[in-house]
Amino acid sequence: MLANQTARRLARLSATTALAALLAAPVLAQTTDQGLAAAEDSDTIVVTATKRASDLQDVPFSINAQTQADIQRSGATTIEDLSRNVAGLTIQNLGPGQSQVSIRGVSAGQIVRDQPGVKEQVGFYLDESVISLSLFTPDIDLFDLNRVETLRGPQGTLFGSGSVGGTIRYITNKPTTASVEGQVEADINVIDKGGVGGSLKGAVNLPLGDKAAVRAVGYYTRYGGFIDAIGPAGKDDVNSGERYGGRIALLLQPSENVKITPRVLYQEVHTDGFNRQEIYNIFANPFTTTRPAVTFKERQQYLLLNEQFRDKTLIVDGTIEVDLDGVNVTSVSSYTDRDILVSRDASSLTGSVSLDLGFPAAAVTLPSNLRDTTKVKSFTQELRLGSTGNGNFQWVVGAFYANTDRDYDQRLPTPGYDAFTDATLGAGTSAAVSNGFEVDSPFNSVLPYTLEQISGFGEASYRFFDKLTITAGLRYYAYQEQRTITSGGLFANGDSGTRNKTTSTGINPRFLASYALNDDVNVNVQAAKGFRLGGVNDPLNANLCQGSDRETFGSFQSFGDETLWNYEAGIKAKSGGITFNTAVFYTDIKNLQTTLDAGSCSSRIVFNVPKAHTVGVEFELTARPVEGLQLGVSGSVLDAKFDSTVTAGNGSVIGGIRDGNRLPTVPKFQISANANYSFPIGETAKIVLNASVQHIGDRFTQPSDQEPPASFFQSGLPFGGATGSEVRNITLKLPSYQLVNISAAVDFGQGLSLTAYINNLLDENALLSLDRERGGRARIGYATNQPRTFGLTARKAF
Repeated sequence: MLANQTARRLARLSATTALAALLAAPVLAQTTDQGLAAAEDSDTIVVTATKRASDLQDVPFSINAQTQADIQRSGATTIEDLSRNVAGLTIQNLGPGQSQVSIRGVSAGQIVRDQPGVKEQVGFYLDESVISLSLFTPDIDLFDLNRVETLRGPQGTLFGSGSVGGTIRYITNKPTTASVEGQVEADINVIDKGGVGGSLKGAVNLPLGDKAAVRAVGYYTRYGGFIDAIGPAGKDDVNSGERYGGRIALLLQPSENVKITPRVLYQEVHTDGFNRQEIYNIFANPFTTTRPAVTFKERQQYLLLNEQFRDKTLIVDGTIEVDLDGVNVTSVSSYTDRDILVSRDASSLTGSVSLDLGFPAAAVTLPSNLRDTTKVKSFTQELRLGSTGNGNFQWVVGAFYANTDRDYDQRLPTPGYDAFTDATLGAGTSAAVSNGFEVDSPFNSVLPYTLEQISGFGEASYRFFDKLTITAGLRYYAYQEQRTITSGGLFANGDSGTRNKTTSTGINPRFLASYALNDDVNVNVQAAKGFRLGGVNDPLNANLCQGSDRETFGSFQSFGDETLWNYEAGIKAKSGGITFNTAVFYTDIKNLQTTLDAGSCSSRIVFNVPKAHTVGVEFELTARPVEGLQLGVSGSVLDAKFDSTVTAGNGSVIGGIRDGNRLPTVPKFQISANANYSFPIGETAKIVLNASVQHIGDRFTQPSDQEPPASFFQSGLPFGGATGSEVRNITLKLPSYQLVNISAAVDFGQGLSLTAYINNLLDENALLSLDRERGGRARIGYATNQPRTFGLTARKAF
């Protein structure tokens, strides 16, 4: 069966490859690869992090830019792959399209799928369009990107809320009237002890005369699975999936000083499961005697039901640029429509509650499917004016408006559950608590959110004596969010249209100074404020809580705005083929929004921690010591801790929020190094060898993981012959890990290359985050990475 599935996948991929090659052939025959080669050979990287084009080395704050050539050399296919080569950038992997991002250690802990009211800490942009969504970091394909910019530190002046820790910008290649150009890429890969994957991608730019052009991109990726499941829904490679989509952009240039660029992007991501490696499940563990005892192997989980993740994304945007005499006017309009489904096997969760309620064993083992659906529609409009030219005085002013509707629903279909409910708790109980929701679903909720914001911003700089540049900026913001909650079922609280409103206004300032010591060395300092909107916690699932957890967590219903001040000083130097950038920083955080599991309640609560800080140093070095050899090293050393303690009414510390404890999800130390060596083997061909190693230090998923004796778990749930009093010692400090990637390529010239690679050469099984159901009483597992993978990639640029 597995062989047949693999054959079908390969056939589908081969057919798609052949079709794309046929479509691209007429274009390939009449074009060259001069544009791409020039980009790869250039030492100058142009970025737009200050809303105007400038050399990366001239930007007066800490920024990284991974170019198209960098992305291809590293073999990165996701933002998580890229993060390991960017100092200070941390990705917590919770599955495809569900990663959490932090920069410089500004982290809230593990935000999970049922916390729609929590705002992001890092803003994401596709060119000029906002695409951020808390938890569901958009899994944009990296093909045909010009670069990915990582702006470290709060970017609230020019990029607004959601950028309290920093901003990441996907910058695409734009349509151009200069020439026909593009590229085709095909890949096939095999995961060690896993499935087969691959991809086919293509891009083409077509001038439509001298006043218009179109650029089209299409891609298909098949993800090979590597997690095996046991149990009634067991099968190999349960986390396989696919991503496909494309974008098309049109350039209209009716005159020399007017550019109009409408664009449409559509993408779908589907996976058949999650990269969860379990170590305990109430249905499968070493302690059962009346059912088979199970000790999980690496990359294994237990399933009663199949799981699924689906993300459909539509982005329609348009940019209008008008170059007046000395002033550039830019309008950016954007509409985003996302439809996300997270379908999980919640049988262990529901079964654990059934045990607490005294249900019979037949009810405990009922298959139960938790379905989280998120539908988001967002419109944004930005209008700004900026100076042009190279004068000493530069400025930008603008206004921004956003309106977002986010509908979040949960259902827990568990066929047969109502009959057991009525038999155990009394006839008519299930109907009495349903609150109008469907039968045999012990938990249901409907949470529509509306968020409206308006802001005005401005930033100005002046260059003195051709050496010193002073910059000051600020942003005024006004937010209003409204949430309504309706819930029903045995596990719910029976909320009926309860409304909550959150409003906030304020100012985010920023001050920068940059001084050119000489033509090769700049020093800069910055002080900037960041902001993240507060909100309202969902009501505690009180019926699922033990008494102590109801007492501890029941009173935290709202959380306030998070603010911070970031102070940094940096040096940027470039000379003789060597580039060295470094920065030291200190971040003073007020009312940090920290997320915790509410113990046994199957709820998550956000707390405000009055004081916290991060302090550290980051560096990036690239060098070309000899012809054909390029070396790179980047890393960060970070101290991120709470400076306050949050306690319950009885004086006990809540969830590890203790003065001196580390902030969650971020390592103290991470470093990456890479080497790229090329040498000719003929008049046009050359060999290109590449190797990279990344070290990611130890981390904690949640603050409570560092509180003794947190690592000792007892379920308290007698089932299958297990008493529930058995002690399990769990690894809560996620160990450091190292990833080694190598590749060898033949570049035949004329844009044609063939690359063989091995990713995760040492087959590291990295523990990326800890996943717990009901505080570990129902299930415990880890998100883990892809095993050793062998692959072959062919590219043709033209």
